[in-house]
Amino acid sequence: MDERFDCIIVGGGIAGLSAAMTLARAGARFLLIERGEFCGAKNVSGGVLWGTDLDRLVPGYWQDADAGFERYVAHRRLTFLDGRSAFSLDFKSSHFDEVPYGGVTVLRARFDAWLAGKVEEAIAASGAEDSFVATNVLVEEILKEDGRVVGIRAGDERFLADCVIVAEGVNNLLTRQIGLEKPYVPADHVAVGVKEVVRLGRSVVEDRFQLHGRSGLTNEFVGECSAGVEGGGFLYTNADSLSIGLVLGMKDLREKGLKPYDVLNHFKAHPAVADMVRGGETVEYSAHVVSTGDLRGMPSEIYADGVLIAGEAAHLLLNAGRAIQGMDYAMRSGMLAAETVLEAKEKGDYSASTLRSYRQALEGSYVLQDMRTYQDAVHLLHDPAMHTTVPSVVCDFGRQFFSVTNEATPKAGAMLRTAVKRHASYWDLVKLSFKAARAL
Repeated sequence: MDERFDCIIVGGGIAGLSAAMTLARAGARFLLIERGEFCGAKNVSGGVLWGTDLDRLVPGYWQDADAGFERYVAHRRLTFLDGRSAFSLDFKSSHFDEVPYGGVTVLRARFDAWLAGKVEEAIAASGAEDSFVATNVLVEEILKEDGRVVGIRAGDERFLADCVIVAEGVNNLLTRQIGLEKPYVPADHVAVGVKEVVRLGRSVVEDRFQLHGRSGLTNEFVGECSAGVEGGGFLYTNADSLSIGLVLGMKDLREKGLKPYDVLNHFKAHPAVADMVRGGETVEYSAHVVSTGDLRGMPSEIYADGVLIAGEAAHLLLNAGRAIQGMDYAMRSGMLAAETVLEAKEKGDYSASTLRSYRQALEGSYVLQDMRTYQDAVHLLHDPAMHTTVPSVVCDFGRQFFSVTNEATPKAGAMLRTAVKRHASYWDLVKLSFKAARAL
């Protein structure tokens, strides 16, 4: 006899686990299936989980001695690079020390496993003994009857449910199988994320980046970091290591004939970055496809009869230059998907007309509101001037402004005009400024 659940969740990443936690607390009967050996087994390196939704899922998580995060973000930095220089906008404030934290750095293998443990605790606390987290299981097919999703197939086993939440990640083969995603996503709607974890030791991390306790730093980079390829770089502090990497336009990377690891090595060799990673040991490396935040890359819809799409399977991500947001979008979408399932359960109706409220909830949340508001900023970051001309002008101005010589010093305005003359035309910068003003 086929097993039947209120909901099946495909994927044990942040979106899937957030959905599972929401269902567990409500006492719903669910099955979460993860193809890795454990939740987080397929994820390497790290990033930043922004916002305070984690406190909604695990209240007071920072008080847990074994909490799965590395450091909270207390220091933000945006750096423009040319070949030899770095010009940074730097912000640090004690208000970042307040809880719940507004952002935490995570290493996904550790964080996801910790969150999965919290889901197991929630299952036990709610008495929902028929709910399970099943790992090392590959979902091969989404089952449909009369056009409606009714469950999944894993090997020879069939599992049925009133609703399926697909949280499979960016390589969304099941979403395509359902017919909600195009068979082919244009290369300019996705990027390549290449990352390393570089171990330095806790004391070195804290001394080098002026940290205390569990405070941490995030640093985004624009310019020479990407070796002329459309994209940007990042560096985040973990407990005893750094997560460093790049997000590179897949189409531009392919057209320039470069390899992701070569571009990453170029980034790490920049004088400003080399000082940050000096003496470190690379302990993890990964390169994989990521979404760019372009709304044109989203599936045709994120719900249908008996199914909801959450997290990066729905291409929910935003990089508008201020931060790379993806894990927070995954968390919120997973929570909203589960809440929609609970509403449908109460009505006894899992049709698309009921599950449409998931789309409405996402549209009403910061996720799709921000993705719509900052679409122009997403496109602005693809402008070649943003990773060539702008960093060159900024760094040239910085060299003039911060150099003290035994000669007459021109005013700052004259220095800026000199920098612009060397690297751009005033008209091009005026057009770019108008574009940026509209985007931001």
